[in-house]
Order: sequence, then C-alpha cells, then structure tokens
Amino acid sequence: MTTFVLIHGAYQGGWIWQPTATRLRAAGHLVYAPTLDGCAERRHSLRPAITTATHATDIAELMFYEDLRDVVLAGTSAGGMVLCRAAELARERIARLVFIDALALLDGERIAEIVNRTTARVTTALAAGPSREDAEGRMFAGLDPALRAWALARYTPHPVAAMEAPVELKSFWSQTWPATVIRCRRSANPPEAHQRRTAEKLNGKYLELDAGHYPMLSDPDALVPLLIQG
Repeated sequence: MTTFVLIHGAYQGGWIWQPTATRLRAAGHLVYAPTLDGCAERRHSLRPAITTATHATDIAELMFYEDLRDVVLAGTSAGGMVLCRAAELARERIARLVFIDALALLDGERIAEIVNRTTARVTTALAAGPSREDAEGRMFAGLDPALRAWALARYTPHPVAAMEAPVELKSFWSQTWPATVIRCRRSANPPEAHQRRTAEKLNGKYLELDAGHYPMLSDPDALVPLLIQG
C-alpha cells in the first residue's frame, strides 16, 4: 500500500481528484486529497493571509497529524508550488514527488514569469479567477460535456496572494528528491520548457501524457499507473 497526498491547483478543490482517487483506493492505496484553504468548499474562509506558504503549511501539518510516512506527494498546476514548499517543510515524510502538468517555481519567481495568459481574469481584493464563460470555453473545453458541466459547477476563484506573490523556497532546489514530471501534451500551460526544467533540475523522470490540463478528471486510467509506478 502506498500513501498518496494529492494537491489540487488554482480554481479547483479536492473534488478534482475524485476519479483518480477512486481508482487509487480501489487498488488498495491510502489517498488524501484535501481542499486548500479558501478554495471550493472552503471558499468561505477566504482572507488576505492565504498564500502558497500557508497552503503548504496545511499540507505539511496534515502529514504530521495523520502521521503519514513514505508519502507520494503529487501536485497539479499551481499545486506544484504548494508541493515544493510542503516537501521542504516535511522532508522526512516524503518518498517521491510527482508534478502533473505543474508549476515548480524557483525561489523568488512568480507565476506571471512562467505562464502566458491569453484571457483576462476576474480579480478582487481576495481572489482571482476566470469568468464562467472563460472557464467553460477554455479551461474545461477539452472535457466531455457532462464532465465539463460537473467541473464548471465546482470551480472557484483562487486566493489572490497565492497566485501573485513570489515563491519562497530556501532549500528545496538544493536537496535531492525522487521525482517524476508528467507533462500533458494538449495543455499550453505550464509551458513544456518549464516542465523540462523541473525534471532536469531534480534529475527526475520526465513523462508525457496525451491529455489536457486536467488528466485526473479526463484520463484517470492513464494517469493512475504513472502515479503508482513513478
């Protein structure tokens, strides 16, 4: 049995892992897919103090309080940033890292330096995210209609500081981590060059999946073996 902790990305919640988590559990694995503070069903706790660092602290403390060991820590999209900091905080609990079409920023980098957005976001003092029309016509466009409607009903704006503040990682990139980077070929962001950089800097395995940005929803049967086998 392997223990997986799955970290969602921006505009998501733990819900996005449902098809993948179901398959992992059916194979006998222990799976945690928490929703980050201020997101999805936790959107009512949205406040200025939520950052990538506080999200990472929550994940590290989950692993501590549940006494999880030999964890496969997986993150997607902006969840890759949370993954890096959480791994830094809970080094002794990590067996392997998996980046699924994920951002893995260097210390001091911002998302805007990596991701080229072609559409405007709706931004408030506390959160930022796509309009409903943009979410339907771009973000979730690759999903089949029923799955797209299901996801569209659940997406929420993301805490703005977690999207805009520079990442703080003082020791992550100087450590050795067993790591796998999975790039989704039908996804424009994060760019291929960014994901190859992650694999190269971590001396990790680089894999590609013929899927869009949400393979945990659209292609769980293809994603699960990559998570298990590394």
